[in-house]
Formats: sequence, C-alpha cells, structure tokens
Amino acid sequence: MDPVRRTLLAAAIGLTFSTCAGAVTLTGTIRDFCAPDIAGSCTRLTDFEGTTTGVVPDMVSSTLTAGLPTAGPGIAAGASSAGNFAKWYVDAPGFNATMPYALTLAEGPPGTFSYDSSAFFPIDGLLLGNQGLPHNYHFTLHLEGLLSFSDPTAGPDHMFSFSGDDDLWVFVDGKRVIDLGGVHSEASASFTEETLKGLGLGAGTPYDLDVFFAERHTTESRFHLTTTLDIAPIPEPGQWLLLGAGLGVIGWRARRTRALA
Repeated sequence: MDPVRRTLLAAAIGLTFSTCAGAVTLTGTIRDFCAPDIAGSCTRLTDFEGTTTGVVPDMVSSTLTAGLPTAGPGIAAGASSAGNFAKWYVDAPGFNATMPYALTLAEGPPGTFSYDSSAFFPIDGLLLGNQGLPHNYHFTLHLEGLLSFSDPTAGPDHMFSFSGDDDLWVFVDGKRVIDLGGVHSEASASFTEETLKGLGLGAGTPYDLDVFFAERHTTESRFHLTTTLDIAPIPEPGQWLLLGAGLGVIGWRARRTRALA
C-alpha cells in the first residue's frame, strides 16, 4: 500500500470512530451458488453440497493475489479445485449470482466489536433462492475493512477471533492470519497484534482487512466474530474526497510555512 493511501486510511479510521461510535459496518459481496443445478440459470459446482472434509489447512495460498485468495496445496483435500475455487469470489455467470452485503459489528464492552449468529443465512429467499430447502445454504462472502493496532498496549494483547462453519480465511495487508478451510462443523481460530508484528506490520498503521467465508453444506451455518483491535469500514467515495482535500490543504500550508521561513 502506498504512503498516500496509508495516510488517507489513518485519517479514515479516526473519522470513522468519531462518527460511528457503537458499531462498525464491514461491506462486501455475497455470491450465491446452486446445489442442485437450476436449468437455464445455474450449473452446480461440486464444491457445494459435496464432501464433508473437516478443517483443511492451506486450501488457499498464504498471500492474496490482486486482492483475492488463490488455490493452495490443500485445495483438493478441501473438496475443491483450482478451477472451481477461482469462481468463488468473483462474478461467474452461469455459476453464481451476486449482491452487495453489509455486516455490522456491535460494540459491547468499550473497544470490543462483535457479530454473533448461530443461524447465518443472509440470503434466504434471495438470488438463486432456497431451492426447496429451509434456507439458502450455498454462498460465499467477502467482507472488507481496515485494521490497526497500538503498541505497546496496556493489559492483554488485542485480538481478532472467529468461530463458525464452513470455510473462513482472514487476511491483513494481504497476508493470511486465519486459515479454517474445508467443509466442517464449528471451528475456531484467532490472532493478536503479536501475530501482525510477526508478519512485519507496524503499530498505528491501518491495513486492509479481508474476510473470506463460504457456506457449502446443509444444515447449519454459524458466524461469530469478535475483535478488540482497531477496526473500521472502508471509507465511502465522498469521504475519500474530503480526506484528500483536507490532506491537500495540510500539505499546502506546510509548503507555505517552509517558503516563508
């Protein structure tokens, strides 16, 4: 990430927390997949309503490519393939249908943001429909936000944790920090600021947060996310313009001050 964008993101995090206290909303995209085929509309990928694998590490590579995960050495063990997986988080006409989605993390204790659902079915009756089932079970979700940490911190390390099913991968600055691939019952993983420092990330700097989720099999879907790290949404286009204008004024004043000195 270039230095100018990092400066804008740092300003965005401050703006977000000053205007949206009590909740943080991450935005992204849901993609609905069919299982079984829907004649004339959707061809089923065997990844959905297929084999139950349990948790499979390294289904995806440890870094993002052009902002998206790519198949890793464990992809086959996770009941997918490189070709199929390449359709999970992009629009693939004939295989999926797409809609924007926003997920709001509520603030409980000050500085702790969480979302908890033991029946996470956000597209029931939407897109390709429930296909005769009680819920729409077959979808992927990509959420985006910003994440940063302070160092040193008072008390326990700040953390980010997830518990749910099925596949879940979390990347910070394009680096994988949670790896819960596979069709599995509820599983948990977490990371802390120490994890981020171990990846070479620095305190006080906002980094891209990417959460990739997949619900691939009946009959349950759980999504529990909690963090005490500094988290914020991606700024709206209007906020980018305001922040850019503000930084331009700051830069002009700095140059003028130097010229008059």
